[in-house]
Amino acid sequence: MFKKLLLPIIIVFVCIQVLDGLFHGVILSGLYQQSAAIWRPKADMDRMMWIIYLSTFLQTIGFVYIYYKLINEKSPFRGLWFGLTFGFTVGVGMGYSTYAMLPMPYALAFSWFIGCIIIYGIAGLVLGLIMKEKKA
Repeated sequence: MFKKLLLPIIIVFVCIQVLDGLFHGVILSGLYQQSAAIWRPKADMDRMMWIIYLSTFLQTIGFVYIYYKLINEKSPFRGLWFGLTFGFTVGVGMGYSTYAMLPMPYALAFSWFIGCIIIYGIAGLVLGLIMKEKKA
């Protein structure tokens, strides 16, 4: 089973990393600059990036495994739907729970929420394209 999941895990992880980089590094860069006072210094964040990579990798393993075990009809549509649902769940925690704890702009919390839905929706679509049903 691990061999069957390894390639989808790697592909989805790379997909999420690229989308996260575009989302956080480009689209939200202005909001991060506006709220710079609440974030760690850049040197600290750079030194601890491994934590983000590791947590994203572990989350990707869970994402792919749940799809593999619980989604019976594997297809691009089912992958998209699964990704949107997963993204909604992750986005609520990431966006709104963090908003409740940090003095961050609401626009950033909402962007994280919507971003999770979009990123995981795309990741789910990719997963649905690469992990298909066996032909009978």
